[in-house]
Amino acid sequence: MSGLGYTFPALASAAAVVAIELGRLRTGLFRRRAYWITMAIVFGFQVVVDGLLTRLPSPVVVYDPRHLTGLRVPFDIPVEDFLFGFALVTAVLLAWQRTGEVR
Repeated sequence: MSGLGYTFPALASAAAVVAIELGRLRTGLFRRRAYWITMAIVFGFQVVVDGLLTRLPSPVVVYDPRHLTGLRVPFDIPVEDFLFGFALVTAVLLAWQRTGEVR
């Protein structure tokens, strides 16, 4: 496993979003209960959909195992998918927060 193809970008995107919030934007998003409820809802739907797409032994979406950690959580979902989901949803919420669309 090299991790460079999928694991590293997943970790880097999650770390970048956290760093941008804590170091630059400082919107307080991570301290809000509504944010964590939102993330729980997003991850709940992600488990259902991603689980159907990546479930072994006959997944719809096939990842090159050389680029993953091999760690799979509910329904054989690569852990990297959750990192990308976190980064994407959090980045969008931060952008909305920053532009004043969300109070």
